[in-house]
Amino acid sequence: MKPLLSASAVVLLLTLGGTAIIFAANNEPRRPIQMAQVTPASAPAGAVVAPAVGVPTAPGASAPLFQPPPDSAIPDNDFGKVVRLGQAIFNGTSPLAEPFVGNALRCASCHLDAGRLAHSAPLWSAYLTYPAYRSKNKHVNTLAERMQGCFSYSMNGKAPPLGHPVLVALESYAFFLAQGAPVGAKLAGGGYPTPPQPALAMDFGRGAKVFGQKCSLCHAADGQGQSSSGAVVFPPLWGPKSFNWGAGMGSIKNAAGFIKANMPLSQGNTLSDQEAWDVAMFMDSHERPQDPRFKGSIADTRKQHHDSPDDMYGQTVNGQLLGQGSAPQAKARP
Repeated sequence: MKPLLSASAVVLLLTLGGTAIIFAANNEPRRPIQMAQVTPASAPAGAVVAPAVGVPTAPGASAPLFQPPPDSAIPDNDFGKVVRLGQAIFNGTSPLAEPFVGNALRCASCHLDAGRLAHSAPLWSAYLTYPAYRSKNKHVNTLAERMQGCFSYSMNGKAPPLGHPVLVALESYAFFLAQGAPVGAKLAGGGYPTPPQPALAMDFGRGAKVFGQKCSLCHAADGQGQSSSGAVVFPPLWGPKSFNWGAGMGSIKNAAGFIKANMPLSQGNTLSDQEAWDVAMFMDSHERPQDPRFKGSIADTRKQHHDSPDDMYGQTVNGQLLGQGSAPQAKARP
């Protein structure tokens, strides 16, 4: 791997409570100043002012969405190099973390704009809300362990060991993106929104029509995405190179929220709620790699891990029992 380029020298402003601390490019802190003193007019030249979080702009107005710092604020030091490595892995997961990736996806496939975009499960939100208890594995997960799960399920690969440079780099990038936000807070725009329940029951046929009209141009008619010069441009949505049955996007609720807020790309919130639910159900009603928790029985795996009306694993669609697994490692029995 070629060494990553360093950013130009910058001055980074971080917040701790109501006090701001200015860090020079060499990461040495200068004198603390109160946030009330930091305005666009009074901020030091070249400083990046941490965004206001949760402060309404007018009586009755909703708080502005959190804005992570720009790339130009990544410090020009050894820590900044690791942050940039994390950003590179986030955007190019398959080549840069190849030993741990088993499909054609990258982190940025589901967390748009390099993990910055609100309502797209942004990386800054994950940093703020972990450690946290997860019902999926029934214990408190650290952020690093949560990222391990992404590799196991969304990447259909294997988890990097705790402390591995890949996880350290990704967590460092998450830390950078969360600068200026209160740790432990669930800010607006974190995670995926949940659209209102549709007026009609979700329907595979209507979803197929939406997919053909709104999605196939990028993801291809067969849902296998598109590549250019060997690099995946639009990710596959099902099949052997997509996320496996254990991934969070396998939940129709999660998929519908992501689609409603963000798809078609750059045209978020143009689909109706009904269309979002229908096309999410259509996407999640196709075969994909087996759930890593599978132990030989589709029925048992559904009962233990997929027992929800929002989950198509173990359901029969158009005469096909889903959960067989599209990868050769799993031979399933009903």
